[in-house]
Amino acid sequence: MMTKENAAMNKLSKTIALPGLLIVALTTTACGTVGGAAVGAGAGAAVGAGSGYGAKKGALIGTGIGAAAGAIYDITK
Repeated sequence: MMTKENAAMNKLSKTIALPGLLIVALTTTACGTVGGAAVGAGAGAAVGAGSGYGAKKGALIGTGIGAAAGAIYDITK
């Protein structure tokens, strides 16, 4: 059973872990379309789960935004 304290700690740990995860992901990928999609999916899932909107929706939105950003980066690089 999830108590209020457990839910708050779970949300806090996801919020703190997100910036670290993004930094690691950005330094290990080449920021191409596929790399951008992967980073976006992970970040979107974390944000969606932490905010209560759902990890699936967040991952889907993050994948699209990450892929678009990676493609634009590759084009202008």
